[in-house]
Amino acid sequence: MDHSARMSFKSRSPLPYHSTAGEKPLTSGPSRFFTTFYIPIPGRRPVGIPLPIPPSVMHFISARIGRRRASFFVWLALAFLLWVGFSLIRAVHSQRHPRWTQPIIGDPPTLVFGREDLRRIWNWEIASGHYPSKRPIPEQIRITSNPLNPGLPVSPRLPRNGLLPLGDTIGTGSDREYLDIQAKPPNTAYPPRVPTGSVADLDIIMDNCDFSQQKTVRDCLEVMRLGAGLDVGRRLRRGKVDVWRYIFKEAPSSSRKHVPPATQPLSLKQQKLLRKEPADPDAGLWKRDVLEAPLTNLSEPVPTIPFADLPKESPCDPDYPRIFHMFWAGPFNEKPYVAMLSYLFTQNLGLHLEKPDPTVCRPQFWMWINPGPAAAVPNPNALRDMFQSLADNPWAAPFLHPRFKDVIKFKMWNTTEQLDGVPELKDEWRKFPSLFNSGGVKYEAKKAPPPQPPNLSSQPEGTNMTGASPPPKKDGDDLFDRLGSTSSSTYDRLSVVLSDMARFVLTHRFGGTYLDADSIFLRDWEELWGWRGAFAYRWSRLPTYNTAVLRLNKGSALGTFLFKTALRNDLDFHPMTVGRYTKDSYLESLLLRLPDAMFDPAWLAQEGYQKERPPYPMFQDFKHFFTPPSQEAAAPQSLGFDGFFKGAYSYHFHNFWWVPFDPARNFPDLGPKFKEGERKARAKLRSMAEAEKRKEDGADGASGKRYTPAPRVPTAEEVEQMEAEEDNVFNDSRDLAWSAVLKRTFEAYIRGERPNMYGEWLRW
Repeated sequence: MDHSARMSFKSRSPLPYHSTAGEKPLTSGPSRFFTTFYIPIPGRRPVGIPLPIPPSVMHFISARIGRRRASFFVWLALAFLLWVGFSLIRAVHSQRHPRWTQPIIGDPPTLVFGREDLRRIWNWEIASGHYPSKRPIPEQIRITSNPLNPGLPVSPRLPRNGLLPLGDTIGTGSDREYLDIQAKPPNTAYPPRVPTGSVADLDIIMDNCDFSQQKTVRDCLEVMRLGAGLDVGRRLRRGKVDVWRYIFKEAPSSSRKHVPPATQPLSLKQQKLLRKEPADPDAGLWKRDVLEAPLTNLSEPVPTIPFADLPKESPCDPDYPRIFHMFWAGPFNEKPYVAMLSYLFTQNLGLHLEKPDPTVCRPQFWMWINPGPAAAVPNPNALRDMFQSLADNPWAAPFLHPRFKDVIKFKMWNTTEQLDGVPELKDEWRKFPSLFNSGGVKYEAKKAPPPQPPNLSSQPEGTNMTGASPPPKKDGDDLFDRLGSTSSSTYDRLSVVLSDMARFVLTHRFGGTYLDADSIFLRDWEELWGWRGAFAYRWSRLPTYNTAVLRLNKGSALGTFLFKTALRNDLDFHPMTVGRYTKDSYLESLLLRLPDAMFDPAWLAQEGYQKERPPYPMFQDFKHFFTPPSQEAAAPQSLGFDGFFKGAYSYHFHNFWWVPFDPARNFPDLGPKFKEGERKARAKLRSMAEAEKRKEDGADGASGKRYTPAPRVPTAEEVEQMEAEEDNVFNDSRDLAWSAVLKRTFEAYIRGERPNMYGEWLRW
């Protein structure tokens, strides 16, 4: 090519022309509307791609920012245009065909109800007063009118346009008076009780404690501590803390000053939504192939009654019973013992009065005992045997004392009776091969051979033949034979799975709140009883539930939804699976996921979160509750109960069933009234120690057999001498763990050596 030809060719291209051995010239074609880009490919000829960019524009850009940068920005602009186009196409398609598809990976859908049923559930719960929150209803429910909400006070002002946002509810309830709770002189040694009938505003707690909004457990505990007046004697000037007041009292319904609107006109957005309602009413819901029958048989919702409207002689609302449920399998030991002591130490039970205050609604504690392995069927004498076993057990016998008969009830768990008592389950649950399903992991027992008929001639006279013949003997470590967890290697997994279902059954049938047996009460729950919604709490950092604390209202629409959904998902009540149930159905706000700071304040720090500003005490491992590091072991004795997560409602120590609370005094130490049980427990400890010593001594040289502990009843003088030696301070632990300090604090209250956390002395 001669010089003139090259000059002519260059004059047609706005880009510089050059040639190298390893690079193809980047040129443009002769078109006035396209610029050709060449992509170099090693070992092959470059590929030219025409782009719809006028050469003059490309030359203008290249002259100012350089050829390489110009190429980069051109590709970036094209990618952006492609993304915008794809988004527009997808938006148009979703309006015409708004249906989700099941992902290739991940959990399958759990939803078994249509949108109309989800609306029914929302409307039923709101009309019943179970949604005392300002959080909007999810847009996916497609509520086309603002529901009237008796759980919220009447709002005196509406937005300027007179219309509420889509999804908001219209308050029709009583006015709220937020309380400044502080101890008043001269009674400043102990915190005051929250006034009877108070209510917790959980919206305020969520605003100050929600982990997903970067709120810390430390700050949350301060808000809950100050709002309830628990910082008695330690309150420092912090400026105005009115925004931290989360406890209020409802005014009588007769004092309502503002008349709520009977109807609310539809906004333009609501009208547009109605006009564009697709032909498929369930469009956009990710549901299973087979749906449940419509929920047309729900009972009529009954709005809640403010505490001020209840008769003073009957302060307990029968529709909202104050029952704490707890489930226990295996021999009764110090774990449920400490949980029940903490209940007596913290709740408003009137045990400091000769007669209970008739204006106070006292809660009850229902301890559900599973008398056999989770897969076993109780024998006909199980109830009598259960109470006899409790009376003989030194850890359980104190709670059978007549002083506690109105506030503590022992109940026997019978799986058949309980499941038949749930209307949603009674006709369905027998069809399942196994009731033990946890997060999709199913446990099915091997079928035992048919029982042989008993040989009546060999039975001694007077033998009880009312029960079934004894099952064949199995290995003691068999999963289906375990009754309680005696070590980490013999964990009673089936009882845990059964308890996952039991908590929903009990709260749906009887109402109230369920707590796991590895929980300890840290304060009065008065204001939580006043909040009429359902709740569990957050699984540490994960946006799902932990149901170690669970509140459901008796016979609620939400409960019906949960059981109907579980039936079509193989009766899986694992808390993470329940989280999928509510997430797929947009009902998460009806089962409120409270911050774990309220019931499990050590969890986040134990998993490595918020270590820069942790709560106190800070546990790097849950075992530090039982065995703290030596450098931190001075704190429990120095600070005592008041220094343990002050502000939290309870503490969850996450299993550790086989670790004693107080190794140095591993017996119920409740004073003279319960001395017999204490001596029985001490004797058992001595017997176990002797057996262990004989085992360590080895075999008998004469017989070649190991020693076995020989039962021997010591004399009264020997018992007193042994107890005196055991009570020597030099035999006690020098450093006491938090678990030991809490146990000894609760026991001192029962012995009459100190008042409870509110300064009330136990009166027998």
